[in-house]
Amino acid sequence: SAGHGVINFKVNRRLLAQVWAFILSQNTGACTVLHPFLTDSTHFSLAAMFVCSSPNIAKKFHAGHLRSTIIGNFIGNLKQALGNTVIRMNYLGDWGMQFGMYKVEQNEGIKQNARDFFRQLELHEPQAVSLWQLFRDITVKEYQCVYKRLGVHFDVYCGESFHQHGAQEVVQQLQRKGLLTTTEKGTGVVDLSPCGDMSSVCTLLRSDGTSLYLTRDVAAAIDRREKYGFDEMIYSVSLFFYFKTDKSQENHFDQLFQILRIMGHCWAKRCRHVSFGLVQGMKTRTGDVVFLEDVLDEARARMLHNMSQSNSKVLDDPADTAEKVGISALIVQDFKGPLLSDYRFDWDRMLQAQGDTGVFMQYTHARLCSLMQRNEDVKMSTFNPSLLSEQTSVAVLQHLLRYDEVLIQSAQDLQPKHLVNFLLKLCHLVASAHKELKVKGSEEEVAQARIRLFMAARAVLSNGMKILGVTPVQKM
Repeated sequence: SAGHGVINFKVNRRLLAQVWAFILSQNTGACTVLHPFLTDSTHFSLAAMFVCSSPNIAKKFHAGHLRSTIIGNFIGNLKQALGNTVIRMNYLGDWGMQFGMYKVEQNEGIKQNARDFFRQLELHEPQAVSLWQLFRDITVKEYQCVYKRLGVHFDVYCGESFHQHGAQEVVQQLQRKGLLTTTEKGTGVVDLSPCGDMSSVCTLLRSDGTSLYLTRDVAAAIDRREKYGFDEMIYSVSLFFYFKTDKSQENHFDQLFQILRIMGHCWAKRCRHVSFGLVQGMKTRTGDVVFLEDVLDEARARMLHNMSQSNSKVLDDPADTAEKVGISALIVQDFKGPLLSDYRFDWDRMLQAQGDTGVFMQYTHARLCSLMQRNEDVKMSTFNPSLLSEQTSVAVLQHLLRYDEVLIQSAQDLQPKHLVNFLLKLCHLVASAHKELKVKGSEEEVAQARIRLFMAARAVLSNGMKILGVTPVQKM
């Protein structure tokens, strides 16, 4: 109905419940309404490739790589939930001058030796390659242990080293096309300025003929396209060891995509970079955090302490539960706002059991699991949706029906905040429903209807958490 400057809508609660009941009978989890349309290539890519994490070999997994890793994992989970074929690649920083800098980074006088060592690597000098392989094997093994704790997996582990020959081919192609210019200093550059006046150039070759990160990135992109034939390639990588600011990382990817385009690769327009801000103030009780393992250990220890102070149920493996809930808290705190925003890390706020936190999300899921277990004797033979007419029920129903919309919105801008905020609101609605919609002591048909409602809420909450990269716990 039309009002003064507004249009009012009145919900037909019975019809809403009936529509929802039909959807529930088809699928109790994700992608309930719009799923048949989601694999249409006009809406989403059919084969999506994700390049994420990208830690630097010969260094422990730095806490600064946490964001790139969990963001890439979220995007992969989301695209997969929407029916896309997903290829998850960890592009390791396993080549370059940093190997010559290993253990002597603070010694300015050693930089020339570092350049010489990298030169030996590119010339495949046996002793240098053997040392490099040792560093690489040890470090990848350590990384995999940390990824396992985070619940992250990769289909492909590939590194810059794989593309050293391809980088030389890229240089030769650019030379043949007349796009590579040698400067007075002997470096090889490509002019990306709109007017061709060398006002915007990027370097692809050092004066000694060795390649740069950008050179190998161009070769890597071409190789991935040829090998996997992706419809879309998304980069979620942390390049802080190469580039010290977010702006310089943006410039790197802008240059990468421009070079691919001027080389004639039209698919470069389907390559994207997900930008994200910095985490400030990430510290443990013992001081500044350097390694990601320190962050995960601290989250587990703090969560264990909090659980010991509360009236938690007796758990089979408290440390495992604390680990999962602690990681949930890390992820939800990171994903609540826009990815581009910096945010201040706060242990106390992150681990609160009340409020918009990963702990509250896990608590809600565990509470729903407990509700299901306590009411296993409720027969589910019939379901009368008209019995879900209370405002509390309608609020949960309406919210659940927005799930597909939220997934689509997240897929369009690759921002996890939409899904996080949806799930947190669901948790608050479930908390209200749990207080008002009693199952025990209700008439049989009413109990059945309410159990169905809580089952659907748990299914959507569980699926949404898994897309975020959070492992739902059954007890807390």
